Amino acid sequence: MKLLEYDIAPEVRAFSTMREGGFSRGNYGEFNANAFCGDDKQAVANNRQILANEIGIPKENFIYTHQIHSTFIRVVDQRFVNLPMAERQNLLEGVDALITDQPNYCLCISTADCIPIVIYDPQHHAVACVHAGWRGTLRRIAELAIEKMTATYDTDPAQCRAVIGPGISLEHFEVGDEVYEAFQSAGFDMDSITMRPNGQFAVVDGTLSILKEKWHIDLSTCNQQQLLSCGLLPANIQRTDICTYANYEHYFSARRLGVKSGRMITGVMIK
Repeated sequence: MKLLEYDIAPEVRAFSTMREGGFSRGNYGEFNANAFCGDDKQAVANNRQILANEIGIPKENFIYTHQIHSTFIRVVDQRFVNLPMAERQNLLEGVDALITDQPNYCLCISTADCIPIVIYDPQHHAVACVHAGWRGTLRRIAELAIEKMTATYDTDPAQCRAVIGPGISLEHFEVGDEVYEAFQSAGFDMDSITMRPNGQFAVVDGTLSILKEKWHIDLSTCNQQQLLSCGLLPANIQRTDICTYANYEHYFSARRLGVKSGRMITGVMIK
């Protein structure tokens, strides 16, 4: 298997999985470890074991959520990790971000065009893993994750380090006017996160007209702005700027491959 590894701190392992080197096939191939996107269950189990072997912890120490584009954040504390697996999984339904200060537990979120975000608080040795699709971005899930870390661990955002992983780029993320208007109504700086390509000429009802292109939104920049607004320093935010849509051969893209396709896993663990 191949991993995109993030250099966030010596005491932290952070990564995003790539498509190569697993048991899944077709649009799930090869490495899909998401159990909620329609892939063969045994292939997913085999891929999860490969990942556990690579990271060097038991597969039971991976915390996989069932995401629904919510802003619910689960705290993975000592009580949580002591629960039976079935109870743990029930508590991970509808969760789109995780935080923990427990070592050797790997927080995982799944993406295939959405934006994965990893955050590390070096003062309190706490981490967060955040799934930010456009709905989560609109509802400021990155900000909420920082707020949750501050409330739980007394995190100082100015000390935090973050990575914004691969996701769909401004160039390829087309949205309807209603999505643009939702971001505008939510108070985002639209000039810095959107563009609208020049229209093309076409004959409509016998008249030469300009067809307006759809709006495009830069989700990575939008989430970076949220982290900055919370107090993270620009130098402490890394961006991969890898577009999953353009690089679908190596990273899953639901817009390119369809919803019935694999998902990347972005994980973070305190060693």
